[in-house]
Amino acid sequence: MRAAERLEHAGKLDGAAAVAEGVVRRVLPPGPRSDALHGVPLGQPAHPALAGLPLGFWTSAAVLDLVPGSARASRTLIALGLAAAVPAAAAGWVDWSELHREQQRVGLVHAASGACASVLFAGSLLARMTGRTASGRALTLGGLAAATAGGFLGRHLAFPMGAGASHAEPVTHLAPLGWHNLCKVSDLPQGRPVSRRLGYLTLVVVRHRGEICVLDDQCAHLGGPLHQGELVTSADGSPCLVCPWHGSTFRLADGSVMRGPATARQPAFEVRVTAERTVQVRPRNAGQD
Repeated sequence: MRAAERLEHAGKLDGAAAVAEGVVRRVLPPGPRSDALHGVPLGQPAHPALAGLPLGFWTSAAVLDLVPGSARASRTLIALGLAAAVPAAAAGWVDWSELHREQQRVGLVHAASGACASVLFAGSLLARMTGRTASGRALTLGGLAAATAGGFLGRHLAFPMGAGASHAEPVTHLAPLGWHNLCKVSDLPQGRPVSRRLGYLTLVVVRHRGEICVLDDQCAHLGGPLHQGELVTSADGSPCLVCPWHGSTFRLADGSVMRGPATARQPAFEVRVTAERTVQVRPRNAGQD
């Protein structure tokens, strides 16, 4: 844990990180391909699930090395792991390019560990295919150690550093409490997102073309302030809000993700206006009136 924490402050990695980020953004710019790699269609990050495949294949190969007569199966599993590592790495690099600098430092070493594991397993496969079985098994153990180290750093990124969890504030606990007064309609400017407080929650409110839409203000990706974002219109004509930090785009009507890197739906609120022109809100799908 302490080694991973030291990596967070390893400024010497910033030069390499800047170069790698530029390459990733040129090869996989924002768009449908990068959204798919982020996991937008799944509603959660794709990289952790994809990364589990090569690790599973390679671990199984190492176990089968202990079973007589399983040489062919081990080679097949190593080859499958190498094939599965390609989309896992692509998804990881796309996610990495949208992280904060401290997260990128840890992520760079995480990626290097994964690359080292892939090289060692490729060497293991080559050694096995040329009859050097003992060397192949030794390289498999080295590759598994590198993959395990990379997995540890990946967990550090995902949990202590929160690079993958939703950063939107939870709002579902408000559902049983019914409608909540938020502000007066007259307090809301036209066509410009503003922040308003609801208890300890900060919400972003947009009054646009006669409608009022309310979302949680804390972006699900890395907690960016949506009220500082840009109001845009999607291809289907829906008004959307773009996070100012990393460009995640959410439909105002329901908080659904229109463009990554965010994958989790932004918490959205139902809105009604009372006879006194007070805006009231409650979490969407909170039940019947």
